[in-house]
Amino acid sequence: MKHVSLGGLDVSRIGLGAMTMAGVYTTGGGLDDSESIRTVHRALDLGVTHIDTAEIYGPFHSEEVVGKAIKGRRDQVVVATKFGLVSHAGDSRAPGVTDSTAANVKAAVEGSLKRLGTDHIDHIDLYYQHRVDPNTPIEETVGALAELVTEGKICHIGLSEAGPATIRRAHAVHPVAALQTEYSLWTRDVEDEILPLLRELGIGFVPYSPLGHGLLTGQIRSVDDFPDDDWRKTNPRFTGENFQRNLAIADEVQAIGAEIGATPAQTALAWILTRGDDIAPIPGTRRVARVEENTAADGIELTSAQLERLNNLTPAAGERHNEANMAAIDR
Repeated sequence: MKHVSLGGLDVSRIGLGAMTMAGVYTTGGGLDDSESIRTVHRALDLGVTHIDTAEIYGPFHSEEVVGKAIKGRRDQVVVATKFGLVSHAGDSRAPGVTDSTAANVKAAVEGSLKRLGTDHIDHIDLYYQHRVDPNTPIEETVGALAELVTEGKICHIGLSEAGPATIRRAHAVHPVAALQTEYSLWTRDVEDEILPLLRELGIGFVPYSPLGHGLLTGQIRSVDDFPDDDWRKTNPRFTGENFQRNLAIADEVQAIGAEIGATPAQTALAWILTRGDDIAPIPGTRRVARVEENTAADGIELTSAQLERLNNLTPAAGERHNEANMAAIDR
């Protein structure tokens, strides 16, 4: 597996997102922690060094699973997790409440360290603000993170779904190693302003949902296959005419993959790996077979003609999140 640098942090250029290990697309039915742990182990065996989770996933369950999976193998793993969507004010925990105050940052990190069970290395490698808190100045949040770096509890600071102005303000307080934001063949808005800014500042980029919430795998042909509580049923890109139009994107990705003997998922990941040597996508799965498929994208080469076809795919129809989730994104 090739490696890249995220603001000085060395990671495998394909990572593993652990969100679905807590059943985030649905309310958690059908989870198999043993399979999730086997998936992490298989990823490590295949050369993946970058595992991404968050306290809100579950909440807390994904971190617990990752902690169990990396026990005894901590020195092989760059552990990334996120805070800010669970408020720890007082003695209570309030999942879904945005809180990036200094006090909450310091409370959150202690819980994550405990759940991740970081063996003999008592730190988190990459600690992200999950969403920008409109009620807390980013300078306060990053100042608290900088103190955690000094204390040795975290090594690198990250932001997720932050806009250009926030990125600049945060980076002025303490170097930001990575930005995590959605990026794929059907979500390319970061190319206009965000990616040039990251490269100006020397910040790495971690695309989440590089497979378009599953649509780019070619396995989804009808939203009727989703459970009733699957949040993709409320996502504009999976509803009505938008869904039918977006299937055409998946079909073209599949056609190009067929030319080189690659699956649609591998083709979509191979494309994103061509976008720069400072990009490290984190396709999410809780299945061994899927992690084997995804990591194989590291060895796939696309021709210039195929890249041109992928670069010029029709843009996705519909917003990438519903109205409530889009409102939580800093722009």
